[in-house]
Amino acid sequence: MLARVWSATLLGLQAIKVGVEVDVSGGLPAITVVGLPDTAIQESKERVKAALKNAQFGVPMRKIVINLTPADLRKEGPSFDLPISIGILAASEQIEPKMLSDTLFLGELSLDGGLRSIAGVLPIAAAAQERLGIKTLVVPYENAKEASIVEGLNVYGFRTLQEVATFLNSPEEFEPFQNQPETQESEVYIDLPDLKDVKGQNLARRALEIAASGGHNLIFVGPPGSGKTMLAKRLPSIMPELTFGEALDVSQIHSVAGLLKEHGTLIKKRPFRSPHHSASGPSLVGGGTYPKPGEISLAHRGVLFLDELTEFKRNVLEFLRQPLEDGEVTISRARLSIQFPAQFTLIASTNPCPCGYYGDSVQSCSCSPRQREQYWSKLSGPLLDRIDLQVIVSRLKPEEMTQVSVAEDSETIRKRVIQARAKAQKRFANDPSVKCNAQMQPKHLRQWCQLDSSSRQLLENAIERLGLSARAMDRILKVSRTIADLADQEKIKSQHLAEAIQYRTIDRAM
Repeated sequence: MLARVWSATLLGLQAIKVGVEVDVSGGLPAITVVGLPDTAIQESKERVKAALKNAQFGVPMRKIVINLTPADLRKEGPSFDLPISIGILAASEQIEPKMLSDTLFLGELSLDGGLRSIAGVLPIAAAAQERLGIKTLVVPYENAKEASIVEGLNVYGFRTLQEVATFLNSPEEFEPFQNQPETQESEVYIDLPDLKDVKGQNLARRALEIAASGGHNLIFVGPPGSGKTMLAKRLPSIMPELTFGEALDVSQIHSVAGLLKEHGTLIKKRPFRSPHHSASGPSLVGGGTYPKPGEISLAHRGVLFLDELTEFKRNVLEFLRQPLEDGEVTISRARLSIQFPAQFTLIASTNPCPCGYYGDSVQSCSCSPRQREQYWSKLSGPLLDRIDLQVIVSRLKPEEMTQVSVAEDSETIRKRVIQARAKAQKRFANDPSVKCNAQMQPKHLRQWCQLDSSSRQLLENAIERLGLSARAMDRILKVSRTIADLADQEKIKSQHLAEAIQYRTIDRAM
């Protein structure tokens, strides 16, 4: 007898509907899987046989052929265990097949017939509801909370294969999984480090506020112990909460990476990823035989923090150039090309030289000019061009270290950031692809970053004296637009432009 069960696989973040066709016919007992299965799916034959036996079902002692359609699409992972076992039960008439036509099955089987959680359920659930024509989704119980985030889809979570079979035979006895209300906004920021802990560093704090308001990239350069890392880790605390659409995008990426199945709720906090400087290029941008998202995609809509930036290998840092410009990364293989979103705010920190004390007011530098040149050669001109805010963080003065007064807290700053972002979102209401000022294209600059004659002259002088590129000029205009928004000004004025220009001087100072 022939049975067809629906499942799905992922190409990047795109869910592809997969038909699991099971034919039980005469012949020597054997199970054959065709349709470009990977090793995990080939091994599922043994898991399925043991699970069926231990769940008190009969394994047909006949020839079983399992075809995964479309046949030219490579399938991977253990999530096909459950649909294969359901297909065998339906083909051998051990369950009712009436619900199989509009139900999608996902799940890994253990040998005792239990269901184990899998990665990537959320993007599959979203696609099932939007375009795959699926009304019901059956997943392991640990994945039910994650899948039920998608509205309009009946999600059922089960712990064993036997429970799934009972559901298919008597669906009226079961209720879909009900998700709990989302985390309240007050809980989103409760565990984040607060900017009130930072003493002094007013210029760096201002740069953080501008970066959060406009989504601008930022680098801190200064001696050890000046507070660069402490400042960077507090950037998420002044950024606005993710909208529902942004949270869904971020959660789908984390689901594909297997980072969502433990708690199974929408991610409301903006991601903060901080890879070690020994990270490889593929770990940063994504890759693998079957491409998975890298650190820059896991930082989508959030922050990518590269501490000790000049300790990263130069060729690894060069991987960032295209994603910083385009907001996405394309991973190409011989048979497929996959895109992952990567709209993140880059924040980096580094010492000014190998010993760390070049330009320090207390300790003298022991590095030669040649050593400093080699140290900074890891950062190419095109990469520095893409960093909007370049801030020198100086050593704290003794009176700043011992000050008792508490600085402005993150909540107060976040309110200003939210107001500035609201102005930008109103400005780009007709262009949903632009979420913040840093994402403006040339057409937006022409419309929203117009300068008067004195401001234009100031910018021309800066371009000539600092040797700025056209890209650097565009980024100065974007930062100026954000500074004007923070000042609640409709037009960019000379003081806004002057402040933006002062953040482009590190490459000259070094």
